Amino acid sequence: LAILTTVKYTVPKLLGGFCAQHPGIDVAMVVGNREKLLQRIAHNEDDLYIMGQPPEGLDLVCEDFADNPLVLVAPPDHPLVGKRQIAPQRLHQEPFILREPGSGTRLTAERFFADHGVTMKNRLEVGSNEAIKQTVAGGLGLAVLSAHTVVAELALGELTQLDVRGFPLIRRWHLVYPRGKRLSAAAQAFKHWLFTHRQ
Repeated sequence: LAILTTVKYTVPKLLGGFCAQHPGIDVAMVVGNREKLLQRIAHNEDDLYIMGQPPEGLDLVCEDFADNPLVLVAPPDHPLVGKRQIAPQRLHQEPFILREPGSGTRLTAERFFADHGVTMKNRLEVGSNEAIKQTVAGGLGLAVLSAHTVVAELALGELTQLDVRGFPLIRRWHLVYPRGKRLSAAAQAFKHWLFTHRQ
């Protein structure tokens, strides 16, 4: 199983339940960014892949199984904290902490803001959600992240979710594998488990 870094907040729990039910199945899980997963798909290195935005132009089976809402987070002392229904255009001059180019989260956020006539002002590019959260908490900018990745930080008050019109952006998690691939019995069992135990 190869999963996107953002999925590591949800899928391992499902995997734990699956392994408890199927103790005879050995599971190996690789966690990587979108580019790494695309390379692994191209070389057919894994049975199944879980990602947010399936790649275009590849002959793949893509089945969505759960919501992946994207939220806009800020440090707790940001001037927009507590404001209601903030217009996206209001964020025109705000610095953003962004994932690497090609990241599905970044592509979705850039498309949303472009549709509202806003170019995201790139303050910093960071390759992991953990580093982005720390950077935002440190007051260096705003970020768009999967809601699954910021549950603890929001609860602890380290980050605050801004009420921006159009957010959360709803994306879906997808189970992906090359079309025509014969899935092993173990892969079929996990696929069935995923779709019957999704949240």
